[in-house]
Amino acid sequence: MISQQPLHGIRVVDLTRVLAGPYCTMILKNLGAEIIKVEAPTGDDSRQFGPFIDGKPEKSAYFYSINCGKKSVALDLKTDGGKEILADLIRKTDVLLENFRPGTLARLGFSKEHIRELNPDIIDASASGFGQTGPDSKKAAYDSIVQALSGIISITGTEAGEMVRVGTSISDIITGCYSAIGILAALFRREKGGAGASLDIAMLDSTVSALENAIARYQVSGESPAPLGSRHPSITPFETFKTRDGEIMIAAGNDKLFAALCEVISNPGLAEDNRFASNLARTENFKSLREAINSVMVTETAAHWLEKLTVRKIPCGRINTIEDLFQDKQLDARNMLTPIQGEESFKIAGNPVKFTGEEDPIEAEAPPQLGEHNSEILKMLLGYSDQKITELLRGKVLFEHIQPGQANP
Repeated sequence: MISQQPLHGIRVVDLTRVLAGPYCTMILKNLGAEIIKVEAPTGDDSRQFGPFIDGKPEKSAYFYSINCGKKSVALDLKTDGGKEILADLIRKTDVLLENFRPGTLARLGFSKEHIRELNPDIIDASASGFGQTGPDSKKAAYDSIVQALSGIISITGTEAGEMVRVGTSISDIITGCYSAIGILAALFRREKGGAGASLDIAMLDSTVSALENAIARYQVSGESPAPLGSRHPSITPFETFKTRDGEIMIAAGNDKLFAALCEVISNPGLAEDNRFASNLARTENFKSLREAINSVMVTETAAHWLEKLTVRKIPCGRINTIEDLFQDKQLDARNMLTPIQGEESFKIAGNPVKFTGEEDPIEAEAPPQLGEHNSEILKMLLGYSDQKITELLRGKVLFEHIQPGQANP
């Protein structure tokens, strides 16, 4: 049966490493694209990042989490042979994605103009820290640096003002998502008869785009937003509350839900109190309202309140640990923690995009060993002979992971 995955038949040459770029190509792979991961002789940096499954250094859990099902070709792009292989791949692909510092690929002989000469219809995308233009374009960037520069750290933390980085590499991930969106839009335009495209996605731009509420609040109030703990800046009550055995999140986002919450805690008069009669008033008096709600919540358990709140259809939830996710029935029903072929005891996040009529795989394809697909790609796609591939390996143009006891060609 012909695959109905939306990107079936789309080929992506992926020159990226670590997170932002690989996250993008993970999304494209989950949608059906073929991903040819072109790695340096030492491999993607993240292959060296722990923790390691079963304590084996070739099994990076970090690398596994975002590179399943991709094909690995390892070559030295500084050699003439490596450049020849990349040129041949560019001729045969739909998308080229890279996350070098601006100018690096051009110095290797692959300027935007040359890429377009090799393949006029290609979508070539660059994901970098600061973009291809501007005074900071040549600077190196990591997620934590971009979190700091974007302002997202300044609004993340406790109400006491202690600032912390977001607990996931959010700048990398948002950039990966925007890169995927841009590539999909370019493919759609090309499908309608348009030309290829060059895309420029910056981590700083991507992260700033996620600060819509903070940017708006600053302009209205004239004050830079500060950390608020678990509280929403402009909707109240919308935060965590203490119970007898822990905290739970409650989001009563309108007057009707707030009135229902007041009934649940047996204090309907709160909804009629002028201090809390509207969302604006509740937000201005959030401390008094929090004290009133907490004083009742601490008398019963989290399970007690979650049951009562759910009956009244008030949005609420316990604060799960990551361990809790592995027992979550909703996530299990949605196939959102998926075992890897050959590593069934290790699970990665599943594909959140569900297509009606398209089967959601119950396990992820295995991640590639370094250079595992050298011969497959060069022989089957590019038409190289076995002899030439062997010569490229011996000439240290191509590289591959060598299993214990296995000799080099």
